[in-house]
Amino acid sequence: MTTAFDPAAAAGRATDAILDDTLHGTHRGIVVDSPPGAGKSTLVVRAALELASAGRPLMVIAQTNAQVDDLVLRLAEKNGELPVGRLHSSDPDPYDKALDDLPNVRKSTKAGDLAGLDVVISTAAKWAHVKGVEPWRHAIVDEAYQMRSDALLAVAGLFERALFVGDPGQLDPFAIVGSEQWAGLSYDPSASAVTTLLAHNPELPQHRLPVSWRLPASAAPLVSDAFYPYTPFRSGTGHGDRRLKFAVASDGSGPDRVIDEAAEAGWGLLELPARHTPRTDPEAVRAVAQVVRRLLDRGGAATSERADEPAALTADRIAVGTAHRDQAAAVRAALADLGVADVTVDTANRLQGREFDVTVVLHPLSGRPDATAFHLETGRLCVLASRHRHACIVVCRAGVTELLDDHPSTEPVQLGVTVKFPDGWEANHAVLSHLAEHRVLWRP
Repeated sequence: MTTAFDPAAAAGRATDAILDDTLHGTHRGIVVDSPPGAGKSTLVVRAALELASAGRPLMVIAQTNAQVDDLVLRLAEKNGELPVGRLHSSDPDPYDKALDDLPNVRKSTKAGDLAGLDVVISTAAKWAHVKGVEPWRHAIVDEAYQMRSDALLAVAGLFERALFVGDPGQLDPFAIVGSEQWAGLSYDPSASAVTTLLAHNPELPQHRLPVSWRLPASAAPLVSDAFYPYTPFRSGTGHGDRRLKFAVASDGSGPDRVIDEAAEAGWGLLELPARHTPRTDPEAVRAVAQVVRRLLDRGGAATSERADEPAALTADRIAVGTAHRDQAAAVRAALADLGVADVTVDTANRLQGREFDVTVVLHPLSGRPDATAFHLETGRLCVLASRHRHACIVVCRAGVTELLDDHPSTEPVQLGVTVKFPDGWEANHAVLSHLAEHRVLWRP
């Protein structure tokens, strides 16, 4: 007799083990792998509160100012009495002005001004300039897979022990220079902080969060199998726990048919005729904009475990994801032409960590004559396919499967470099195979 999977219990056990290691372990580092929407920020906030209540002041390292401000606000929400320091840059408007309304938060450009506070939070870039302070006993590194190893080296002297939390399926850290000369070396500065940390310290404890609370039951199996084969996870909800309904019936067009398919199955593929196109393919861009327009026109309502009553599918709960900034700009212009505002339109890099009810994705390989390493990067497709709570609609030209078969990976094999698995070629095939079951052909 098999016992039914209890997502809350599984997540609770994993969190308890992580906190026990953090508070009572002896290793200098602990790594936590987290799938999309598994509660990374919730874990970071809880670990910070537990350490602070145990009388262990700590520093928290995030990768962007938005992440830092979000953590400060979350900490204040959980404990409005906890003394928190927000270390910021000297730039104009360096932090979210909402922090000014929090009496427990002290803000400064100097770490010395924040000495003695229970928690001090800043970006890795700002921490790298901190000198001459007493090291903290504990640090928490949020979004650790987005941090380059050279950034970790720059701050490693500021703490004795650290908890590293991140999503291994997201995009690799960004570097503006070529990194080929360091490939395979143990000190490759362009590698992620976690990759380098584990290469030098393979004995460090590694945990994983086993449940995604964002991805619905329709999405978690595909995303887990395609992008996290060695760290599988489950959805925190079951089939039927979330529903997407529309007040206005379909008009029979391609956009409406793919919307209905996605509402029913969680996935939809709007496939345009095969053709090699410019990167900002006008027909595909228009198709993306029309799907968004129809999502809003049809009066969608999303039912989930978060509330008893259905919530209206408003513009702020819809996002469009692209591979390139010029594609995002073209989609924004097309949406403006259709009178659509307040829909988030951005690249995969900028959508990391964000969550929406419905996402519309322009496939990175749509209309391309070749499959480059950039477009095949596993993390890019993973981010685009894992931002939604209810449904993901992919707009793509036909022929990508054949394109993949015609362009197997030609990247040089470099000694000493850990092979990333699954690779983008394999992940793309897995996702396209699944999307083919939810295909709507459309000739605009």
